[in-house]
Amino acid sequence: MKKKRVRKGVEGLIPYPPGKPIEELERELGISGSIKLASNENPLGPSPLAVQAIKERLRGLNRYPDGSGYYLKSKLSERLHIPLDRIILGNGSNELIELLVRTFLSEGDHVVQAFPTFLVYEKIVTGAGGIMTSVPLCDFTVDLDGILNAIRPDTRLIFVNNPNNPTGSALSGKALFRFLRQVPEDVVVALDEAYIEFVTDSGLAGAADTLRMLDEHPSLFFLRTFSKLYGLAGLRIGYGLGHEWMIDYMNRVRQPFNANSLAQAGATAALDDEVFVAKTLETVRDGLTYLYGGLDEIGLEYLPTQTNFFLIKVPGGGKRVYEAMLREGVIIRAMDSYGLADYVRICVGLPEENRRFIETLRRVL
Repeated sequence: MKKKRVRKGVEGLIPYPPGKPIEELERELGISGSIKLASNENPLGPSPLAVQAIKERLRGLNRYPDGSGYYLKSKLSERLHIPLDRIILGNGSNELIELLVRTFLSEGDHVVQAFPTFLVYEKIVTGAGGIMTSVPLCDFTVDLDGILNAIRPDTRLIFVNNPNNPTGSALSGKALFRFLRQVPEDVVVALDEAYIEFVTDSGLAGAADTLRMLDEHPSLFFLRTFSKLYGLAGLRIGYGLGHEWMIDYMNRVRQPFNANSLAQAGATAALDDEVFVAKTLETVRDGLTYLYGGLDEIGLEYLPTQTNFFLIKVPGGGKRVYEAMLREGVIIRAMDSYGLADYVRICVGLPEENRRFIETLRRVL
């Protein structure tokens, strides 16, 4: 058989491991009543207002979705005080990462990221024929000076995940402003803010900083999602914020119906669900307090977080603990693929799920 021709960089990629459905895992392991704390999801489920809006749109599924995303973008424009032509919708924020790469990166161009960080950046860049430089974290936080030092004449794109996944650390607005002022004007900076709504430290970058940064830096692009705070991960809906020129070029590459009708309806309604948002933030805050306390009692190290997830250092390695917890029906995430073999990552669950995690971890160890 002749050697198959694939794009340079694709052959060495490893497919993202999606994991099996909980029902199938339970069948294989002979267990029941599993809980999942592995994917940084909202434990409360989806926004009730979003669910109601989706039900009302079901009869219109024979029609193509609104390719302009007018109503959702209008609601975002109103909430964020930003013009419609500075907003773009995506099939989750992952598609927006792809759109950035397809729009601004040519084969052989250079990209910079921190590491460990969201694994999708490197996967998409490499698959598109780009060259990725990964700058190690400094004390589990993105090293902005290291990223600046890694910029080359052929650098076209920088990814900064803030707060960073998987460490949960966040950068201050002051540090980001200083960083952006030193980045060459022709380099696009993608600030991925998938977890920005969970940040509790007032000294760290927040929504107000987002708009100020966008006004000052024409090559800056923000990525946001409805998957986490609003509980709409299954709908795959996200949005990006950038200057008009960036959005214009990305729209030339974007598929015309990339954000489906139910996702647009659900996300638009979710923006008004203030009760659900408040409950989610309260659940995460209280859950972290309980989990930190339980880990302190066990005597384990962990990284305090600005998100709904955090890292725990475990004896014997994260993979061993992950497998032992899995057999007990508690699904968490081992961090081998992030270069953190001694750690596991969990997200905050419901109170009873958090208690079960601590009890199971104590028993497993």
